[in-house]
Amino acid sequence: MATVFFGSLPSPPTRSSEIHPPSRSTRYTTPFHPRIFTPWLNHSLHSHPSDSTHCRSVSCKAQTTKAFAVPRRNAVALIFSTAFFSGVSLSDAAFAQPSVGLREYIDTFDGYTFKYPQNWIQVRGAGADIFFRDPYVLDENISVELSSPSSSRYKSVEDLGPPQEAGQKVLKQYLTEFMSTRLGVRRESNILSTSSRIADDGRTYYQVEVNIKSYANNNELAVMPQDRPVRLEWDRRYLSVLGVENNRLYELRLQTPENVFLEEEYDLRQVMDSFRVNKVVA
Repeated sequence: MATVFFGSLPSPPTRSSEIHPPSRSTRYTTPFHPRIFTPWLNHSLHSHPSDSTHCRSVSCKAQTTKAFAVPRRNAVALIFSTAFFSGVSLSDAAFAQPSVGLREYIDTFDGYTFKYPQNWIQVRGAGADIFFRDPYVLDENISVELSSPSSSRYKSVEDLGPPQEAGQKVLKQYLTEFMSTRLGVRRESNILSTSSRIADDGRTYYQVEVNIKSYANNNELAVMPQDRPVRLEWDRRYLSVLGVENNRLYELRLQTPENVFLEEEYDLRQVMDSFRVNKVVA
């Protein structure tokens, strides 16, 4: 007997400016339901590995309940009959990518917008201009960093050089943030892709994807190598989107465990593509 229950997670807390009329100095979020690099700062925005066994994807996992019990044979028949009468092939149904609801974050003071999964929550005091994380997969988060308006004079993202050169700078910054004083810690990194695109606002954005693995041993003070077995601590995908406006460099940072990225790639790429920088009116 197969059982199916469709549930939804609560939306993250809204900011006060969603209730009161926004002003130039307010930042706010607005609900959005779609079809669905950077100042080289020294703030580490990445969460510690999580042992959470809860929901492992942006979309809420199905839960079970006897109230909605459906016999397996009837469920299979329903799938075939739906596909037949709707004219949709089974191959299309099998490989259709689910869409997740997104919420739009708009910062009118610093001049940028992006969309993020609506069940993610904001974390204050994380060192970034804005920071959201998955409430269950704590190792998955999104943030925005900006260069200082007084010390940067960027005219275009191309001031960083070609995308490949910008990718090297992004990776170097990540590795600097992940430097560890622990004995026996080793990091392996790889630039997966770099690209440039012109968005619908006419601006050029760079996209960089890197993979970083962290290895450590449980007995770093042991003398013999066989007494220092190396284990994988974490394996993460880091995605950065870089844009320039208002003489500042903006970076959207998206961090996710590599195995989670494989499940959520469709949704996370929509988040990346949503990032825009805007002119700030003085």
